[in-house]
Amino acid sequence: MASNISSHDAELIEEYCHHLAHEMNRSEHTIRSYRSDLTGLASDLQSAPSRENDQNSIFRQITLADLRNWLAQLTHHGMSRTTLARKTTSVRQFMAWLVRHGIREDNPAARLVAPKKASHLPDTLSQAQMRQALEDLQAKVSPEDGASTEPMALRNLAMVEILYSTGIRVAELEGLDIDDVDFSRSMIKVTGKGNKQRVVPLTNPAVKALEAWLQHGRAKVLSGDQHTPAVFLGVRGKRMGARQIREVVNKVLRDLGDTSASGVHVLRHTAATHLLDGGADLRSVQELLGHESLQTTQLYTHVSIDRLRQGYNQAHPRA
Repeated sequence: MASNISSHDAELIEEYCHHLAHEMNRSEHTIRSYRSDLTGLASDLQSAPSRENDQNSIFRQITLADLRNWLAQLTHHGMSRTTLARKTTSVRQFMAWLVRHGIREDNPAARLVAPKKASHLPDTLSQAQMRQALEDLQAKVSPEDGASTEPMALRNLAMVEILYSTGIRVAELEGLDIDDVDFSRSMIKVTGKGNKQRVVPLTNPAVKALEAWLQHGRAKVLSGDQHTPAVFLGVRGKRMGARQIREVVNKVLRDLGDTSASGVHVLRHTAATHLLDGGADLRSVQELLGHESLQTTQLYTHVSIDRLRQGYNQAHPRA
């Protein structure tokens, strides 16, 4: 925590973070972001010449003009619109919390306008690229039953099949346990943001790949005295972390050779886009992905429309 903010402001930030964790059930990542945003705000305003040697609470004194000047300075130093929008939200919600707890009588951030986020269409793979990636992984699983296959080949195929089948997040795949898998219904239960659980369906290839990993690969990775509920394990028999999963997916993308797409989120974007391309209902895709807002899911409709436009321009004789 920044050393130049008052102890009172530091305590307010920690009380608010406790509220986010235990009453709002926000993720650790979200809480870290809020703590960083609020600490940065207090530190920047405390450092202003007009407030030198002023150890009173900044959060009790902040005005709308202070907040606008703060955002202007961040913009001047090149901060992205996405980060500025997040900081605006952090401050607005924190100030509202101060009002609810009687620490302030007004919320100067209520009239603070967040910069619009830059429009960015997510990277995706074409259906042909996705098919090639899965075929390349399948080629490393030589026997039909997978009995003598290197366990990591079985694991990697199962992971990518599930990510493409469901569009789940890397953290949701990381937290997947054996008891979360329902083979009788071809479904898995995942725990998403805010510890919200949802059930998502698996494709037949994903079910087969997962069965092969669990039956012929996972047991080979575990030593006799190891016990873990995790579905996906690293070479030492422990639950795979997000970084390990990203490394697997990034290698799959690099091996394709004909795409600049990178990052494990590409498979989530690709799953959503291919579903919408195939005529899936927007709200069904929203539920599958675990989006709180339909507006987030609607981003993928722009990807589908963009692909339609490209295909139209290439195919129509008068385009």
